[in-house]
Amino acid sequence: MTIHIEDLQFQCIIGILDFERVKEQNIIINLTLDYSYTNEFINYAEVVEFMKTHTKISKFLLIEDALRSLSTKLKEKFPLINTLNLKITKPSILPDAKVSVSNIYNFNS
Repeated sequence: MTIHIEDLQFQCIIGILDFERVKEQNIIINLTLDYSYTNEFINYAEVVEFMKTHTKISKFLLIEDALRSLSTKLKEKFPLINTLNLKITKPSILPDAKVSVSNIYNFNS
């Protein structure tokens, strides 16, 4: 089974610039996760809440650090996950572009 969470938007502290450390900014998370469905399922509402809470509490410096931490913590909380495709976007950091970083995590290898 594949779960798609698209355009999850919220505000948090993320970034290395001085103003990013004191004022929350908008981010957008897109996630695709694959898991083996038998009699257990992954509750996508719990995944959304977990990602929001973890990102807000952690106040990451780099998007790369947020991706790595989220992938590890999601796998711990939802052990049925086989692969994650995770992308974090900062839509307002540059005046003429949205900036994103993404990665694919395969937990089967």
